[in-house]
Amino acid sequence: MRQTMIKSVWIIFILLFTFAATAAAADKEYQKNELRQKTIATLNMLYEKQPGAKHAISNAAGYAVFNNTGFKLGILGSSHGHGMAINNRTGKEIFMRMQEYQAGLGLGIKEYAVIFVFANEDAWNSFVDKGWSFGAQATAAASDGVNGDSLEGAVQVAPGVWIYQMTTKGLAAELAVKGTNYYKDKDLN
Repeated sequence: MRQTMIKSVWIIFILLFTFAATAAAADKEYQKNELRQKTIATLNMLYEKQPGAKHAISNAAGYAVFNNTGFKLGILGSSHGHGMAINNRTGKEIFMRMQEYQAGLGLGIKEYAVIFVFANEDAWNSFVDKGWSFGAQATAAASDGVNGDSLEGAVQVAPGVWIYQMTTKGLAAELAVKGTNYYKDKDLN
C-alpha cells in the first residue's frame, strides 16, 4: 500500500512537471509569434509613412524592430521593450530586449517603435552578439556609406547602422537614444 502511494505521488509529480514545462514552452512560442506579428505591423506602418524604407530594409544585411513603452515622471524616465533582429541573408531571428533610462524634466507616457537597418553583416552581428548601448543623441545620415544612397527619414547612429523611430503619429522628427541598451532575450532564444 505504501509503495503504491509513493508511486502515485511520483507519477503526479512527473505529470505536474511535464505540464509546467509544456505550458512554459507554449508561452515562449506565443511570445515569439506575438513579436513576429508586431514586427510585420511596425514595418507596414513604416513603409506607409516612408515608402523608401522598404527598399532600404530589403537590401540591407539585416534589420531589427523594437516596440517600446516609455514614461517620464518628474526628472526621471524609463523605457522598455521587446523586439527581434532578422538577418536578411540567412533568415535567422534573434529575439531581443531594450531598456532605457533618462533624466530631465517631463511628464507623460509614449509608445514608439525603433527600426534598425544594418548595411553590412558585421554591423548586424555586432548588434546581436555584443548587444548595444547608446549614450548620445544621433545625428542625421547623408548616405548609406555603401551605395551612396540616402536613407530618407532615418538617422545614422554608427557606421553602417541607421534607425527609424516612429510614434503612433508617424515618423519621429528627432531621435534621442540616450542611455539605451539593446541585448538578447535569454528567455526567448
